[in-house]
Amino acid sequence: MRNPRSIRLERRRLLVDGVPRILMAGEVHYFRLRRVDWADRLDKLLAAGCDAVASYMPWIVHETADGFDLTGSTSEYRDLIGFLELAAERDLLVIARPGPFVMAELKNEGLPFRIYREHPDAVPRGWDGKPAETATLDYLSPGYLSDAERWYAAIMPVLAERLVSKGGPVAAVQLDNEVGMLSWVTNTPELTDRTLADLAVWAFQTWGREGSVSRYGADPDDPAGWAAQWRAGGTIDRTAAQQLALHHDLGAHHRDRYARYLLRLRDVAVAHGVDDVPFLVNLHGTYAGRGRHFPIGISQLSKSYAGVPQMTSGSDHYIGELTVEKVPDLYVMNAFMAAVHDADQPITSLEFEAGTGDYGEDLSSLTSPETAELKTRLCVAQGNRLVNYYLFAGGHNPPLDVPVGDGNDRIAFTGERHGFAAPVDPEGRLSTTYAGTASAVRAVRGVEHLLAGMDEEYDDIVLGYVPDHYLTEYCHPSAAVRRDQVGELERYRGMGPRDILARALLLGGYSFRAVDLSGAATSAGASLDPAGPVVALATPPALGRAIQERLAAFVRAGGRLLLHGRVPVADDDGTPCTVLADELGVKVDDTVEGTPHYFPSVRATSWAGDQPEVRVGMLEHLSGNGEALAVDVAGGAPVAVDVTVAGRGRAVMLACDYPCHLDFWRLLLERLGVHRRIVAEGNTPGLVVTSTADADGQRLVHLINVAPVAQSFTLTVGEVVLELQLDAREGRILPLDVHLDDAVLRWSTAELDGRGDGSTVLLRRSSDAGSALIETTRDVVVDDDATATRSEQGWLVTWPSDGATDRLTVRLS
Repeated sequence: MRNPRSIRLERRRLLVDGVPRILMAGEVHYFRLRRVDWADRLDKLLAAGCDAVASYMPWIVHETADGFDLTGSTSEYRDLIGFLELAAERDLLVIARPGPFVMAELKNEGLPFRIYREHPDAVPRGWDGKPAETATLDYLSPGYLSDAERWYAAIMPVLAERLVSKGGPVAAVQLDNEVGMLSWVTNTPELTDRTLADLAVWAFQTWGREGSVSRYGADPDDPAGWAAQWRAGGTIDRTAAQQLALHHDLGAHHRDRYARYLLRLRDVAVAHGVDDVPFLVNLHGTYAGRGRHFPIGISQLSKSYAGVPQMTSGSDHYIGELTVEKVPDLYVMNAFMAAVHDADQPITSLEFEAGTGDYGEDLSSLTSPETAELKTRLCVAQGNRLVNYYLFAGGHNPPLDVPVGDGNDRIAFTGERHGFAAPVDPEGRLSTTYAGTASAVRAVRGVEHLLAGMDEEYDDIVLGYVPDHYLTEYCHPSAAVRRDQVGELERYRGMGPRDILARALLLGGYSFRAVDLSGAATSAGASLDPAGPVVALATPPALGRAIQERLAAFVRAGGRLLLHGRVPVADDDGTPCTVLADELGVKVDDTVEGTPHYFPSVRATSWAGDQPEVRVGMLEHLSGNGEALAVDVAGGAPVAVDVTVAGRGRAVMLACDYPCHLDFWRLLLERLGVHRRIVAEGNTPGLVVTSTADADGQRLVHLINVAPVAQSFTLTVGEVVLELQLDAREGRILPLDVHLDDAVLRWSTAELDGRGDGSTVLLRRSSDAGSALIETTRDVVVDDDATATRSEQGWLVTWPSDGATDRLTVRLS
């Protein structure tokens, strides 16, 4: 054991012994490797620059016929304690992930087979009473929960004895994994008799008996009728509003159940001594290589961790290449995660996709080596304080103790080998993505001493997050009204129609946070300041009455609002609600959709200069207040208006999916008073720019080129103007006003490559020539192929392209 250490979450930082850190971890599954291979994989993790190792700790692996084996007495694959000790010897922190559910392609998602035999009542019944098609369970089923607590009673003391606070390596513990994901992806809500009885109590407490009967067309005091109506998804002789209300509240009740489950697991862990490290909740939600559905996981699970001391969430994302299409996905995922956190909770990434992407071992996908680095750079710029590369090292799946006759009789369904896409393959060989992963870690390590204590800076705009827009995980197959509502929500919510709102902001050169418009007391959106930033919101036709009232009050008090999509005209249950439209004085006359034979087109009015006519997929004809900003070319009806509210507030309603013409969007934002803090001129689309700063005025400018072409551009940050080049799919972190001993590094076109001693600056050279400006009265000494020239502004250090090494050392003498 080493000296005790502390790990705390404070001010959205991860503090190790009071010092802000960014932990870089990799997932290594000890239970898929022989003991003799552990050291090699951990050494490769260290060689990549990581300082932590994460691993699932599967119940299915450690439970035997005679109890639990955590020492390897029955199999070397079960020697968890030995693995923890080896990690400690290498001074690696451990992110423990003990389930109960762990997924990881394990049979039963990591649960022992006997759980399903002994607790058949825990298997959910979904729509029309059909059993779940996956291995999910009713998390609050007494039988399952009792066995899960028994598993925790075995493993948590092992972790508790090895917490960093006791000199061990365990720095954080994840509770379960991707809770709610299996039910969502199979459209199987948990509708067992026990769950429905619990739902009846919830509905009675929320709406009362008469209110429930009116809202759902079902009586909570009639168990049989209640169950029949819910399992039918409100399709039995019920109104459209009742059908929509039933689906909405089904999702809301699941939120409550998931929170009770995860908080119960936390209490059990604490009861067994795990109480001095953060608890983590892993969020699912990427789907088909995109992040558009990711906020479903936030919506499902935030009640379990938002505002809970020393708990936070982590992303779980698989989106493949980071491109102009997908970079807004990742940015918005991080922003929405942070929007529900309190002032102490940082964001993390607990499954950060690494490797080649060839998950089916069919060579249908090969990810470029720089992908992990581009994603890492974006995530740490947005405040990720823990990144866990998943899967870092592959292995193999040992046989089950007792064959079950399922075709391979192994612990997992991927075959003998597992993790064949990882940077380190099952045999320990380095894949083509290992170097890119190591380069990503190097970039973080080079600035960690600054970045870990910084926060992202934003332009004068926030993106609205509406949790109830993501209550779309369940839809009864026969619920046509609900199906149409889900389609509208998926089309318009979050990032906007065709994702254009978020893409135009990010690729247009703006950085932004998100705000939780539900007004949850623990979130950054608990209050909206009319004197604060513009609120941009992607709007489906349905927007809850409470949020409409909130936004109406916001603009009435002088706030600025940008709405993109459809004018909100309905509450969540589909009943008419035009509170916000009425406040703006805007009315929808009709909605026009494009067809194979009709091509709606719009043109911006004279305020935007000479803009071309553009094709759109949909538009709404607006009437009422406001100056027309764009019109339907077919008849001249306004499709975008600028409205002044109560002589103080301002709202722009863009009721069409106007293309991602960045010059148009910049003009639109400037009309609302939003100006870029950092301006890049001359680049083609694909350059993402943001910055982070600390309380002392030190700043890092984060440049990420996701385009497939090189970029040459002029970057203006305040009074600093730099001529820069970035290769295709390259990132760079530029330091500004970094304090040294008796000196200030005013700027550099190369990124830092570590923390010097106060009189030394370490720079990571790229392939092109570069320069840096140091303001000091001391002399400056540089490496042989660089030059240092004194000027009125300070010492100008320059170096040629293609140096002998990729590190430049600058010394103050």
